[in-house]
Amino acid sequence: MGIINFFIELIKDPRTAIAAWITMGVAPTLGFIFLIVFIETGVVFFPFLPGDSLLFAAGFFAAPDAATGTSALPIMALLPVIWTAPIVGDQCNYFIGHFFGRRIIDSGKVKAMTPERLASTEAMIDKWGPLAVFLGRFFPFIRTFMPFISGISGMRWTRFTPFSVLGGLTWSTLFTLLGYFFGGIPVVQDNFELVIVAILVISLLPTIIGLIKARASRRTSQD
Repeated sequence: MGIINFFIELIKDPRTAIAAWITMGVAPTLGFIFLIVFIETGVVFFPFLPGDSLLFAAGFFAAPDAATGTSALPIMALLPVIWTAPIVGDQCNYFIGHFFGRRIIDSGKVKAMTPERLASTEAMIDKWGPLAVFLGRFFPFIRTFMPFISGISGMRWTRFTPFSVLGGLTWSTLFTLLGYFFGGIPVVQDNFELVIVAILVISLLPTIIGLIKARASRRTSQD
């Protein structure tokens, strides 16, 4: 139950989670951030981890304090961590899909990998090709399934990797710098939990719309 509670609290309030890590030191905090982003990206069994909001909260702690000019996390140490984690995670997930993907899907052990989500991810690949790897990085669940499905589909590693690297760098930099520049605004600080919820909702909205469209299309074809 301990690990479950850890993930629940992390999803609910990443700012409090990072604040607790900071009390252990900068190095452990960077290690935890790397691990969470890597797991969300690189392990197909954990698509529910809050990558977007975690990066935003990390950026918030990297911003210099208005009074002292110091920060809890040095931005120049944070950036290499949040750049490396999604790139390495994507590579790991691609090869998991390439070598073990069909067996994992057939086992039914990844409950989050519903037929609708698989269909949505495969539709992106069919429509956009390797560009889908870049675009999928910005959608929760899809960013976890995209490298996995890319490995299953036979997309060449040399086509997958450039778009994976570009997507990982763009996504991680964007959300971290949003927290860095806007996390210290008083209205954001006073409503930080609502901001996190808004980030989650906005991130999930395209995926939800895609699933609804896919389900409606399937019903239409059945009729």
